[in-house]
Formats: sequence, C-alpha cells, structure tokens
Amino acid sequence: MRTHTYLTLDALFTRNVVFYCTKMLDSPQKYCIVAFNQQNAAMSYNIVLVYPEIPNNTGNIGRLCLAANATLHLIEPLGFKLSDKYIKRAGLQYWPYLNYHTYASWDYFLAANEQANLYFFSKKAQQNYWDCTFAANDFLVFGCESVGLPPNLLSTYADKLYKIPQYNERVRCLNLANAVGIVTYEALRQLRQ
Repeated sequence: MRTHTYLTLDALFTRNVVFYCTKMLDSPQKYCIVAFNQQNAAMSYNIVLVYPEIPNNTGNIGRLCLAANATLHLIEPLGFKLSDKYIKRAGLQYWPYLNYHTYASWDYFLAANEQANLYFFSKKAQQNYWDCTFAANDFLVFGCESVGLPPNLLSTYADKLYKIPQYNERVRCLNLANAVGIVTYEALRQLRQ
C-alpha cells in the first residue's frame, strides 16, 4: 500500500472498517481515502523510524513490519530514497504489500496520529523494554542509526523512554533492525497473554 505525507486525518467508522480521509502534502491530489480493517488492527503495532539513514535497515524493518502485521512510519529526512535498490533488496518482494507512511517532520507525524500511545527506545534510557506494558496499536519509536533519537524527543518523552539492556561495554549499540525486532516481538508476545 503506497502512501504519502499526511497533514490531517478524519475517520468514518462503518462496521469493522475505518475510512480515513487524508490530506496529502506531496501529491497533486487533494485527498485520498484509505480503508483500514479494525479486526486486523487488534493485533498490530506501529513502528516509527525517526530520520532513518541506512536503506538496508529500513528494508529489513519493512519486512518485519509486514510479518508482524505492523505499520511502518518514516519521519523525514531519510538518508535514502524509497526507490533505492538497497531498500527493495532488503525488503525483497514484500515492500509493495507493506503498509507504510512518510511524514515531512515529527510535527506532521504527531498531527496525523494525535491519539498515539508512544514508547521510545534508546540506549540512553534508564528503564528496560521488558518493563513496558504494551497494548495493540501502540507506537514504538526508534531513532536513526548514527545518533539515535534527537535530544528534543529524549527530553520531552523521558518518562516513556526504554532501552534494550547490553551486558558488554564493548558494544556501542545494537543494529537498528535488530532492536526493532526485539521490541516488536516482545510487544506481540504480551498481546498473546
């Protein structure tokens, strides 16, 4: 499912399907209607990458999102083009089926997802990710590969900041795709209970 940079969302609920009327900033069309099945949403999460830099990581995370029935949200600027051959190679033939959205900035993301329950992941956190109590449709937010989350997000959301513990000081950080996989499948495990 190809999507565009969003400005606003309005929803119309009909049975188990939600129709979103979305104003697109990067399209000559003014609005587009997106149908979203609420029954599928019950077992899904939202993965948010803030300023991702490496196309291979984003491609692998896209494949993970599809496998986990999660939606991928990409906050610009990106360190690559979505047409990059490396992102497609890492995502293999799955990329066309991925539900993903791009946003021109963090502010646009927040405007489009006003009710989002956000969890942030950084090696700078004090709390461990297994101390989170996840619920369906939560937003799991990760920073870029080189520096992680921006300082303004670290300070604004300090109470919602978690880390994946590392037990050897020689390891600077985990690979972004690995970190997303660890947290996503812990969240899915909690949904099963």
